[in-house]
Amino acid sequence: MRVFFMGTPEFALISLERLCCSCHRVIGVLTAPDRPQGRGLKVLPSPVKRFALENGLPIFQPSSLPDPDLLDFLNQEKPDAIIVVACGLKIPRVLLELPRYGCINLHASLLPKYRGASPIQAALLNGEKVTGVTTMKLDEGWDTGDLLLSREIPISSRDNFGSLHDRLAVEGAGLLVETLDLLEKGKITPVPQKEELATYARKLKKDDLILDWTAPSAKLLNQIRAFDPWPGARTYLDGKLLKVWSAAPGRPRPDLTTALPGTTGEFRRDGCGLPVRTGDGVIELTELQLGGKKRLPVAKFLAGSPIPPGTVLG
Repeated sequence: MRVFFMGTPEFALISLERLCCSCHRVIGVLTAPDRPQGRGLKVLPSPVKRFALENGLPIFQPSSLPDPDLLDFLNQEKPDAIIVVACGLKIPRVLLELPRYGCINLHASLLPKYRGASPIQAALLNGEKVTGVTTMKLDEGWDTGDLLLSREIPISSRDNFGSLHDRLAVEGAGLLVETLDLLEKGKITPVPQKEELATYARKLKKDDLILDWTAPSAKLLNQIRAFDPWPGARTYLDGKLLKVWSAAPGRPRPDLTTALPGTTGEFRRDGCGLPVRTGDGVIELTELQLGGKKRLPVAKFLAGSPIPPGTVLG
């Protein structure tokens, strides 16, 4: 099958690499325009563009669709399918109807649950035990098209955004190739989504990163792992931004029983981390980072930036 690929981040790159190693032929890619990245704000290409450059694939970088140059290319090349993975652009009808097999999307959830921009974070924030990947045939809605294939993936208590993202990307890439194989053989029947089961994972805002210490311990732990390794859950220490990268459940501490939520206890080297009072107990912070400094294990962090018992975070 001849396919055109649309995607931008690392998650999409895994699928593009897998497609290029399959029996299907990638004839070109669409990816986001080069943007400033990192502390130096150097303008850099996306992971998908870097791969396309290395492999001599035609590249399109429109800021919106439809794009005249892209339409001319697709009408000339006549792909059998357009593959969409973390593209970020609304796909117009003219593209949806152009290929024989339509536009095939890979989504990082078990649709119709967690439609939208942040399905991986949503699964972690909500303490899900299972998530997955789904392929679907795109329509003009947001993640509302008919389902093709899906695959469940367990979430462990040790998973964070980074580990779950990587597993979903690999599983999703395999599912995408399998979907194309079966579509070509006429062995997939698209199934409409059940609207009554749909939920939506909106684009995250800065306020979503702030830890509310009055919340239950389980919610705070889920929030911390949902934003590790990017962009980091955060609180404040003496008015300075403090990122909390990892934490663990804590045992009851007599010195924190009547303390206000956000109050720190004594760090003990025989323990797990820095204890902090929550809305219903204690969690222990194990990796911390002050603004402009390095991410550090808690013992090294406290050696350079002590946090006395009784300090209130937030």
